[in-house]
Amino acid sequence: MAVQTVTSTTSIDLGPAAALSCRECGERFELGPVFACASCFGPLEVAYNLPAGDPEGLRKRIEAGPENIWRYAPLLPVPADVADKPGINPGFTKLVKAGNLARELGVTGGLYIKDDSGNPTHSFKDRVVAIAVEAARAFGFTTLSCSSTGNLAGAVGAAAARAGFRSCVFIPHDLEQGKVVMAAVYGGELVGIEGTYDDVNRFCSELIGDPLGEGWGFVNVNLRPYYGEGSKTLAYEICEQLGWRIPDQIVVPVASGSQLTKIDKGLRELIGLGLVEDRPYKIIGAQAEGCSPVSAAFKAGHDVVRPVKPDTIVKSLAIGNPADGPYVLDIARRTGGVVEDVDDEQVVEAIKLLARTEGIFAETAGGVTVGVTRKLLDAGVLDPALTTVVLNTGDGLKTLDAVAPTTGPTATIRPSLDAFRAAGLAN
Repeated sequence: MAVQTVTSTTSIDLGPAAALSCRECGERFELGPVFACASCFGPLEVAYNLPAGDPEGLRKRIEAGPENIWRYAPLLPVPADVADKPGINPGFTKLVKAGNLARELGVTGGLYIKDDSGNPTHSFKDRVVAIAVEAARAFGFTTLSCSSTGNLAGAVGAAAARAGFRSCVFIPHDLEQGKVVMAAVYGGELVGIEGTYDDVNRFCSELIGDPLGEGWGFVNVNLRPYYGEGSKTLAYEICEQLGWRIPDQIVVPVASGSQLTKIDKGLRELIGLGLVEDRPYKIIGAQAEGCSPVSAAFKAGHDVVRPVKPDTIVKSLAIGNPADGPYVLDIARRTGGVVEDVDDEQVVEAIKLLARTEGIFAETAGGVTVGVTRKLLDAGVLDPALTTVVLNTGDGLKTLDAVAPTTGPTATIRPSLDAFRAAGLAN
């Protein structure tokens, strides 16, 4: 595993971050741009010295902070003055009480949509990139990069432009046009790779080990331990917005699986710090049927996730070999949750259902979570009497192609009242 030259660890300031710890064997390493354990090749994640002993004081400190993810700076691998640095400052997006959708689905215990389409580039990826930018600053990188299914490319481009980094991002050649344009508009370099996301990711791993990649911070590769921590802020916000309470059921989309694992980590941290009551919760993973290796493994009772070739309109979740798939299985089973999938037709139906009932236009990944929620409620797997939070991680304007064939004008008429009446639209 190649390790790039970085700033001396003695000058690294990432707040409460103390070390990197292997998720498999527990070995600890100094903070740096590494992502795999040198002993067992397990994934590394950030270990902390978190503030303890005064949950009420910490809660007040958080509530007095800025209305973005930096209110949780004491719990993240970022310097204390992070809010004063140039950044796109994502987070603290709306938690929408979805009463209309709840009535349609028969939910009585409270249904909420955590709508991350309100972030600066209209997806949750702004959260993870914001954390990765701080690690890139600390390690002296000059270029931000990533392998992306679309949303991440736009988030890296925007964050790099704001923070003063060069950016060069890599995407599959056949992404939705909206995501391609949004990734390119920020002025960085955008490179299409012939192949799937997994091909793009392999290329980036090779580039990291080559002199061409010297000085590059790949947010979801060599900066992955820090990048992943941004997803914890979804858990923090949901609990704070519910009055410092953990919801009973959370439905999370699964691509690489990192988001789901970090939401669970965030919930456990809140419990450990005394910020929320320790109570049972279920985490449900949601995939598209055309790329559902984790769902297939869960249903088969397997611990190993078998790679697949993606074939779905849900390109943002089209990762056929998800790095955190086995950990998603562990968390779903430990919490009493499940991993389920829906087909493309159900995804489109769910996008329209959410738009019609709550005025939220979700991208295809949001169609997956809403579709899986409906499927599991119909099957009696989700309890309609419990509090349920469903994640929408992006804006439907990015995936117009998914709904365009079946969505359009109700009628086209001449500009006259008689024509309007004749079309049967007067009532």
